[in-house]
Formats: sequence, structure tokens, C-alpha cells
Amino acid sequence: IVNYISSFQDGRLTFYPGSQVVKLPFINFMKAHGTSFLNAYTNSPICCPSRAAMWSGLFTHLTESWNNFKGLDPNYTTWMDIMEKHGYQTQKFGKLDYTSGHHSISNRVEAWTRDVPFLLRQEGRPMVNLIPNKTKIRVMEGDWKTTDTAVNWLRKAAVNHTQPFVLYLGLNLPHPYPSPSSGENFGSSTFHTSLYWLKKVSYDAIKIPKWSPLSEMHPIDYYSSYTKNCTGKFTEREIKNIRAFYYAMCAETDAMLGEIILALRQLNLLEKTIVIYTSDHGELAMEHRQFYKMSMYEASAHVPLLIMGPGIEANLQVSDVVSLVDIYPTMLDIAGIPLPQNLSGYSLLPLSSEMFENEHKFKSLHPPWILSEFHGCNVNASTYMLRTNQWKYIAYSDGASVSPQLFDISSDPDELINIATKFPEITYSLDQKLRSIINYPKVSASVHQYNKEQFIKWKQSIGQNYSNVIANLRWHQDWLKEPRKYESAIDQWLKTHTPPKNISTKIRK
Repeated sequence: IVNYISSFQDGRLTFYPGSQVVKLPFINFMKAHGTSFLNAYTNSPICCPSRAAMWSGLFTHLTESWNNFKGLDPNYTTWMDIMEKHGYQTQKFGKLDYTSGHHSISNRVEAWTRDVPFLLRQEGRPMVNLIPNKTKIRVMEGDWKTTDTAVNWLRKAAVNHTQPFVLYLGLNLPHPYPSPSSGENFGSSTFHTSLYWLKKVSYDAIKIPKWSPLSEMHPIDYYSSYTKNCTGKFTEREIKNIRAFYYAMCAETDAMLGEIILALRQLNLLEKTIVIYTSDHGELAMEHRQFYKMSMYEASAHVPLLIMGPGIEANLQVSDVVSLVDIYPTMLDIAGIPLPQNLSGYSLLPLSSEMFENEHKFKSLHPPWILSEFHGCNVNASTYMLRTNQWKYIAYSDGASVSPQLFDISSDPDELINIATKFPEITYSLDQKLRSIINYPKVSASVHQYNKEQFIKWKQSIGQNYSNVIANLRWHQDWLKEPRKYESAIDQWLKTHTPPKNISTKIRK
């Protein structure tokens, strides 16, 4: 089994019409020879919490992986640990990001202080950077090196036929790069590629996204757009370039997938190996006046998910809603290992495989909904998405202080028309369904409490350096204009009443 995970890949690029924008030959190969899930979602649109869900098979509020600094306990038993106990030769390379502590102080402090009522730009304005070389293939050298290491491992594993193997390969691409022009602390926002990859993009097919006027944006979207430094003016050419460069980075990612597929073919393992391709989340690439992720809009929350290999149906497209917590039970199911009872996810084999259909007749099939939640930086309220086959319902905070959003993706694929107030009965019933899965007002209160406790601990740990350190995080350009004002806003926030900590969260299937 090969589990291949990119970062920031928009799932809509794996099917029409998104697939017309950029040439992705190896994703197309997987589509033709395997099963594509057309409605696959992240369980949290940010690296660490998303990967924590993928490795644990549990929703974010159950792992309490709240932000990019707080992931799974390093000793957590993952699906790979279980497979190793059952005789699999296991290996993981590249970006893992499912335990704690891999991100900057800025990233943490921004997440902890998101409830403070101030507006500060936390990111550099998105920009593009082109290597004019027409033959420069290896732009993201670190990912190529990881891919080479994985291919070499496969060559060695192929020699040992006595033991089945599971290989996990995690890439950074198509993640935007740090912006050198604005200093290390001022955000990662450069879409960077070479002319070689840009030639794989069809400029004419690039859609310029429609934006709501700033005054009409949902308040949470406005906060996200502002903190990501996207509320200023952007020309159409600028937006088109950002999108083109992002797609070119996706093409480079596809080529790395190709290295794995070609190696499996050369080693006569392709017919015997199940390959799973997905991503931790997508990339907004200037949809909804934002870049990056941290949003429940399709560009950020919709991920690619393709499975290919023995027993998996070829050229099958599955429209059922599924999510990354389903990876854990799927991996164990492929290996024939009994599934633990407490998982949030469901095996995808009944949806993708003829071979397993009879065995699964009496097993519970995937419910007709998925849950995604977000508690990190750039969004000033905990966010919860319930996605069903027809609706996308997004609730915030305690469900009362911020108005919800409801979209019908089939009639409004750009998600520009919030119909929550137009259809109150549907909004109410989806909210009740969401509350039956997760007591989200209590989870929000719990995160609020956690953020304060963590911030206080951090503040105490830096002592007299506090004023200097906090002023010079990624928001330094705004902060330094009125440092006392922002410090006192934090002091006020810390003084406000917080609810008791012992909150239990229940999950019902």
C-alpha cells in the first residue's frame, strides 16, 4: 500500500471542469485505473489538525488537535502502528505534521489570540515568483529528494517479497513558499514555479473568481481576508497569475506522484499495490478574496481522494461525501484488520471495490454527511461544517453570536449566495443534526479556554521580553503603529470571564 499525501491540493482539480486548467497526467492515470471520490473533504482545513484526523481516524474535537501547534500525542497509536503489529513492513517519509510543535511562535500566538477584538494583518500579501528556466523541473527540491528516498525504499522493499509493505509519502507542494522580501516572520505567501511547469497550465481556462463587496462579506470572511492581507486592490492579471502559478505547482506535485507510479511499474508491483492519493486541505488561490486554507469554502475544504489497485474498481466516480477520517478504517480494511469501535470514519472499500462488497453487506455504510471544524489562526471564531449530499451548513462559535451560512453547491458552486435566512427550516434541521454529532457551543467554549491558558503560559515563559516579542511577530507592521492599544486589548480579553474547563464532548454516528 502506498499512501501519497500532498499539501494544499484543491480536490476539484481532479475532475471536470477543474481538470481542464492544468495537465495532471498521473492523477488522470489513477482516475482511469481506480476510483475517484468527487466529494472528499478535510476534517480541519489546516495542516496539523487535518493530518491528526487522518492518522487517528477521529474528528478534531476528539483528538483536541486545535491548531498547528497542538496535534496528536507523539505516542498515539496510528493506523500505521497497528499495521506494523500485524506484520506490515512500514515506512513514512516527508511531511508528517500530525503531532505537536512544528510551527512558528507567530502561528501559535495568532491562533491563541484570535478572540481578541483587533484586526491585524498576519500574512504577507500573496505574490508570484517565476524561474524563467524552461527546463527547470525540480523546483521544490526538498519534495523531490523525499520522493527519490521513497523510490529507493520501494526498490529495497520489492526485493523482500515475504512481507507486505505500507509506505507513506507526505509532500509540501503545492504549499506556497515563504516570502523572502517580507522577512521570515511575515507569512508564507509566494506562489513559486518555473516556466517548465507554467507551460502545463491553460491560461484561457483559468476562472477569475467572483468576490462579494467588502461591505457585504460575512464577518468571519472579512476577518480572514483582512488578516491574510487580501482586502486591498488586486488586478485581474495578479489574480490570474496567482491561480496559474498555484496550478503549475500542482503539476509539479503530479510529476512526483508519477515517480512513485513508474517505480511500482518497473518493479512489477503496480498490479499488486494499492495506491491512495489525497491532500490535507486545499488552497483558496484568491477565491473569496483569500489565499491559503482555514476556510470551509470548496477551494480550501474539498480535497482530492483517489484509490487504485487490486480489487479497486477502475474508472469509477463516487459522489458520496467522505472525509480524511475515513483513511484510517480504509487502511485497516485493506489489510483485513478488524476495525476499532470508536472511530469517526468509515472504510471506503464498500464504495470503491467489487471484491469487498459481499463482506460489507452487514457492516454500517458511510453516513450521508461529513464534519469539518476549524479552531486555528486567521479565523476569529471556531467554525463547523456539516456537508451533506445537497447542503453545506457552516456554524460558528456558540451558534448564536455569529450568523451561520448555508450553501446549495449544486445551484451555487461559487458559494456566493448564503441562503440560511431564506430557508430557516433547512437551516434549523441541519443545525440540529450538527448538534447531534458535536456539541459545538461547548467545544467552542473549551477551545476559548484552552487559548487563554496557552497564551498566559507563553506570556509568563518569556517574562520581560513579552512586549518586544509580541510586537515583532508576523503582524509587526500593523502592531508597531499602536503597540499599547493592542497590548491592552489582550489584557481586556484575558480578564473576561471564562467557563469551567471540564467539558465532555460526545459523538454519535
